[in-house]
Amino acid sequence: MKHTLALALISAAIGLAGCSAIQERKSEAAKEAAATPGAPVEETTGRTITAQTPAVRAYRKLGAQHIYKTYPKRIYKGKIPPLVYAVVVTETDIDASGKVTGVHFSRTPSHAPEVPPMIADLIQQASPLPNPGKIGAHTYVDTWLWDRGGQFQLDTLTQGQRSR
Repeated sequence: MKHTLALALISAAIGLAGCSAIQERKSEAAKEAAATPGAPVEETTGRTITAQTPAVRAYRKLGAQHIYKTYPKRIYKGKIPPLVYAVVVTETDIDASGKVTGVHFSRTPSHAPEVPPMIADLIQQASPLPNPGKIGAHTYVDTWLWDRGGQFQLDTLTQGQRSR
């Protein structure tokens, strides 16, 4: 019985060690790809996201408002339909002046692979975002709700979802 338990623990430890090694390789590959001009946008894992303090949440609203002002005709007016075409979670890196230094994804839709690169372009073209002030350089997360026509709402400023 003790040998079975010991073997199970050793197997689990080896499996977890392998997962972290794979995760580190993915993270390094993502960093290399992000540093390469023209590299495809990829979903990343293992990144450190800035803690969602009240100041970071307030900045997130400023960033979302800036994107809305930059693309007023692309904003979906009213409540979003029950089933949007794509839901994409972005991780936007900004420097201390508000310049976008990277756009990464923690959730992408497999059925709509064209959407994340479009969102990355919109974010990059909206740069610089408002100056983050005392928060400084950080990474913040937002969710893009994208309809088939290319209009969107950001979860931070969404007007909600229709029931039908």
